[in-house]
Amino acid sequence: MTQNIFPQNTIAIVWDFDKTLIPYYMQQPLFEYFDVDEGRFWDEVNHLPEFFHENGLDLVSQDTIYLNHILTYVRHRLFKGLSNQLLRELGDKIEFYDGLPNFFRTVKNRIQHDPRFSAFQVQVEHYVISSGLRQMVLGSKLAPFIDGTWACEFVEAMPRPGYLQDAQITLVDDMKEIVEIGYVIDNTTKTRALFEINKGVNKDRTIDVNAKVADADRRVPFENMIYIADGPSDIPVFSMLNQNGGRTYAVYKPNSQKEFNQANQLQRQGRVNSFGEADYTEGSKTFMWILNAVEEIAFRIVQERKVALSERLGQPPKHL
Repeated sequence: MTQNIFPQNTIAIVWDFDKTLIPYYMQQPLFEYFDVDEGRFWDEVNHLPEFFHENGLDLVSQDTIYLNHILTYVRHRLFKGLSNQLLRELGDKIEFYDGLPNFFRTVKNRIQHDPRFSAFQVQVEHYVISSGLRQMVLGSKLAPFIDGTWACEFVEAMPRPGYLQDAQITLVDDMKEIVEIGYVIDNTTKTRALFEINKGVNKDRTIDVNAKVADADRRVPFENMIYIADGPSDIPVFSMLNQNGGRTYAVYKPNSQKEFNQANQLQRQGRVNSFGEADYTEGSKTFMWILNAVEEIAFRIVQERKVALSERLGQPPKHL
């Protein structure tokens, strides 16, 4: 009898970050710390593709070009001394929507302490996939409740040429300051992170995300996933989960007609299953929708486990 690699008893709630868990872009504390005009910075970022095009570069990654501009601000001493440690400290200043981070704990406990689900070891995990800054997410008050984070990373030093042959060669710069981009997540590569959760790459690094893995051996089937985000930039992930039986939900800033219209359009276009205010307090529509979706998935997992056990165990012999 073959045995599956994973029991597939995990429900993954996957979150976008900016405008989903917080009402603004996470970099706001960074601009406040260095007394830099946030509006000016983003205006410059938005005009960078045009600038590069005029200088002979046709292809630019618009989702993550802001990372290069942060490094430009570091080099020109507007972000003097910006390090990964400082980014993590600034992450603690991020303010979340109402109900967070308690909601993350509530969802996990609701399943973990329900005997109908705990008997089958059903569990909930929270993941963040963001084109923002990973160190800021890791420094935030939400970090203790997150099981994994995919976001952009900077490195503070690069090895000199020949460092593999000469052990005496040190890093290019011993100063703790970001100098290069180390890892990038954009609106399209978010789907790669979803596959890593799906196949269990984040739990077992011997599994390659590009390896062929049978559906029955994937740690978190797509139908066990819920993706929550705010806008059109998340359409690639919305589409992938919708096509594979997952759940999708859009949120909008309370009292924002513009963001409501955007979320409403996503539902009318069939991009998401439902939408609601980014309010995670008990009794809100978003609170109830997510809890209901989690419980429905948990019930299905339990039912599938019961059927599998029945088929494998068979019936005991009876007296004639």
